[in-house]
Amino acid sequence: MLELNDIRLSYGSTSILKGVNLSVKRGDVVSIIGPSGTGKTTLLRCINYLAKPTSGTITLDNIHMDYQSVDKHAIKTIRLRTAMVFQQFNVFKNMTVIENVMDPLVVVQRKSKTEAREIALQELDRVGLATRQDHYPSQLSGGQLQRTGIARALAVRPDVILFDEPTSSLDPELVGEVLKVIKDVTSSGITSLLVTHEMQFAKNISSRIVFMDQGVVAAEGSPDEIFASPATPRLAQFLNSERVF
Repeated sequence: MLELNDIRLSYGSTSILKGVNLSVKRGDVVSIIGPSGTGKTTLLRCINYLAKPTSGTITLDNIHMDYQSVDKHAIKTIRLRTAMVFQQFNVFKNMTVIENVMDPLVVVQRKSKTEAREIALQELDRVGLATRQDHYPSQLSGGQLQRTGIARALAVRPDVILFDEPTSSLDPELVGEVLKVIKDVTSSGITSLLVTHEMQFAKNISSRIVFMDQGVVAAEGSPDEIFASPATPRLAQFLNSERVF
C-alpha cells in the first residue's frame, strides 16, 4: 500500500535521512523505534510532505511521486489520504473540542457543518470525549488534548494514520489513556505508522517493528524477531537501554 524508496533528506551539510526504504501493507501497524535524533519523526513527516526530502520516491497505492520532481497534485492527494497525530497536539486554542475535530472536514473536505458535526461526534465518542465536546483546550488535560488530536485525525477517514510520538508530551499518569485509544484505533484495521519510545506498547500492538539508527533502517522484523532475537549488537544495546529485557 505504501512504499518509500531511498528517501534522503539533508539540511545544509547535515544528512538526516540517508537512504530509507520502507514497505507497508494495508492494515499493517508499523512501529518505528530508535534513539532520538536518528530521523524517525522526519521520516514520518516526509510521507505527507511536511518535511521535504532531497531525493527518493513514494508510492501510495496508485499515486507515485519522485521528490526530485515534485507533483503538487500528488502531494495534495497523499495529504488527503493520510492524517497525522502530533507530539504537541496541534489543536486550535480558540476552538472548542468539536470545532477542532470538525475543522479539517469543513475546510479541507468541504463537508457541510451538519455532516462534519455528525462525524466529529462519532469520533469524539470513540475516544471517550463526547462529554467534553464544548470545552476549550485550556480546560483539558494533556491526555484529553491528545485524544482530541486522534479524533481529528480519524474524522477525515484516512487510509494511513501517522502517530508521531503521541505520548512524549504527556505526564506519566496520562500516557495510559492515550495508549488505550491508540490500541483501539490500530486494532480496527487502519494502516498505522507509529513513532514511539513505548517499547512494550510497540511490542504488543505492532505487526512489524522498524529500528532506525543514524538515518537508516538498521533492522526490521516482527515483534518477536526484534525483541526476542535482536539481529545486531546495536539493536540489542538500544533495547537494553530502553529496559525491554
